[in-house]
Amino acid sequence: MKNKSLTKKSHMQGFSYEHKKPLSVKQKLWLLLSGSAIGLLNGFFGGGGGMVCVPILEKVLKLPNKQSHATAISVIFPLSLISAFIYVFNGYIKNFPLLIVGSGVLLGGILGSFCLKWLPPKAVRIIFALIMLAGGIRMII
Repeated sequence: MKNKSLTKKSHMQGFSYEHKKPLSVKQKLWLLLSGSAIGLLNGFFGGGGGMVCVPILEKVLKLPNKQSHATAISVIFPLSLISAFIYVFNGYIKNFPLLIVGSGVLLGGILGSFCLKWLPPKAVRIIFALIMLAGGIRMII
């Protein structure tokens, strides 16, 4: 597949995003600060940065809903690996729970990525909002 950087259009299977204009300095600064907050949340809580990353990608970069979710996963994955390594190094993770939960996360991640492909964007947005709401209620109770 040829790289058509002159058209400033990117294609992924099921996704198409056209860059309308270059990012302003303010947008770049906002994204840098947001990225730092996402990294802090993910490192501190061991996850959850995607809950902040998706809305930022939608509002600041104006990415479509599904592309925001896919991009957030791509950003959070390496960050989660680094955080996990630090947690293992500091002795916070035990092998047995890691294997059990890790297996479920792997299967759920594969299933979720296939679901993202065929679910309509509105359904993805509603599911995301419900999960955020349930997580917030759970934190309060």
